[in-house]
Amino acid sequence: MFDVVILTDNRYVNPEKTDWYTDQVLLEDQLLQTALEDKGLKVCKKDWADSNFDWTTTKYAIFRTTWDYFDRFEEFFAWLEITKHKTTFINSTEIINWNIDKHYLSDLSKKGINIAPTLFVEKGDKITINDLFNKTDWAEAVIKPAISGAARHTYRITAENCFEKEEIFQNLIENECMLFQKFLQNITKMGEISLIMIGGKYTHAVKKIAKKGDFRVQDDHGGKVEKYTPTKEDTLFAENCLKASPFTPIYARVDIVYDNNNKPSLSELELIEPELWFRNCPKSAELLAMEIEKLLC
Repeated sequence: MFDVVILTDNRYVNPEKTDWYTDQVLLEDQLLQTALEDKGLKVCKKDWADSNFDWTTTKYAIFRTTWDYFDRFEEFFAWLEITKHKTTFINSTEIINWNIDKHYLSDLSKKGINIAPTLFVEKGDKITINDLFNKTDWAEAVIKPAISGAARHTYRITAENCFEKEEIFQNLIENECMLFQKFLQNITKMGEISLIMIGGKYTHAVKKIAKKGDFRVQDDHGGKVEKYTPTKEDTLFAENCLKASPFTPIYARVDIVYDNNNKPSLSELELIEPELWFRNCPKSAELLAMEIEKLLC
């Protein structure tokens, strides 16, 4: 019987060859596993889609590096529904179901959290990108799926070039909801700030900066990540985002972009499988292990 299974995907289970990115992923998982084992817990690491593993043999399963589910949503949701009856997820199934769909941004906005101006285009809506620009009078926008990750089908567009993405957009809204968001210029000037919160408390932060000519800040899209010391305004904003959430997550990442009025705005509240940069602050892995240990007591 295991106390905790660390959930990953098949690329990160004993890979024969690695590169800098895979090495980062393996290090992150190992830091958490070591911190849990130092608590005397029995731990293993498994591909979430491992059909040979008996999920009733673990008390908890924590989502960490399950970064192939973006491309396997139907399979992932089916697995989630079955497996939630066999073990307990960290964060919880209720949190996952709420947080996996970016409609949660609307929920938080209604509670006073500043987000980028956003229109939700629901599945099957009959509307064009040009219609959306006419409706909002924005000069520049971003379109992205409501359920997504790793910048999947995320495009920066203007009123002048939006026709180039119209076919893609129409194909997408036939099958899924899309967000149409006002482009925040500071994403290319200041980057995106990520504050890591363990047990509701701030532990450390990073700033993600897109490569020249891009706006996607993820390092697997060529962005760079650097350590960051948040301002009091940043930390207070992150705390307020968690307070506005209908749930109390054990771990969270609050992604902040300063808006066009230079005010902090919530880009994403990541509660499922966010990178937490334990390697920048190993103490945070120990704090997460402490929170998990409390669950087992």
